[in-house]
Amino acid sequence: MLLEHPRGNYHFLQGIDPYSCGVVANAGYEIIHATLERSLPWEQGFQRVASHLKELDLDRNALCSMELRSPTPFTMQGFIDFNRDYCAVLQDWGVFVDGLNPVARTNIAPVHQPPSEPHLHAFSYVVANPHIKRKTLIVAGAGEVLEGILEEERIIRAGDTSHESMREKTTYVMRVMEERLIGLGGSWDLINTVDIYTIHPLVELYNQLILPQMESAVRHGSRWYYSRPPVIDIDFEMDMRGVVTDLVI
Repeated sequence: MLLEHPRGNYHFLQGIDPYSCGVVANAGYEIIHATLERSLPWEQGFQRVASHLKELDLDRNALCSMELRSPTPFTMQGFIDFNRDYCAVLQDWGVFVDGLNPVARTNIAPVHQPPSEPHLHAFSYVVANPHIKRKTLIVAGAGEVLEGILEEERIIRAGDTSHESMREKTTYVMRVMEERLIGLGGSWDLINTVDIYTIHPLVELYNQLILPQMESAVRHGSRWYYSRPPVIDIDFEMDMRGVVTDLVI
């Protein structure tokens, strides 16, 4: 369900407690994506976000998406515990809407040069832009977890990384990406960044299961992060966005 954030100038797809399923800027507004030049421990990262928004004379409710990097995949309970602390910051900021978290998120664990603790890698926020002619949006990260519910039994073929299993996982995640894109009122022609997170062989999956679904977004290519999703036994994750302003700060 697409819901309005009355203070953030965007709409969001309802997700679960730790994050929404995606965000789209209102008419006359634009989502800006900002990658940190150097990642920061996540709590310091929130402070960096707050200072950046303050410099732009923006309310903290302008924050609409976060991208985190973790040392290793969590256990399911460890992920739930981390999410509780993470959500407490957003609640303290007054970002929640009627008890719902509107902020989209991706959280993955890099194999090479992982951080020593969860870090903020990038974030997105909404600014006024009366001249923008297109929608800007972010599809939150999703792995092969049925309905996104954080329960181990919801992981598709947990512990199985066979050829057939990875095809099933990839097919499911691509379906979620497209459903969220449509739910945001978007289409593939708006997407200019597609991120893939897995440590498993990708060429066949990409050629047969991902590219054929991307329609005109194919011309932008994709980025493969040799990383694991945030929870043990989740093996494939993606996120996407369509923005016109992408910063490094």
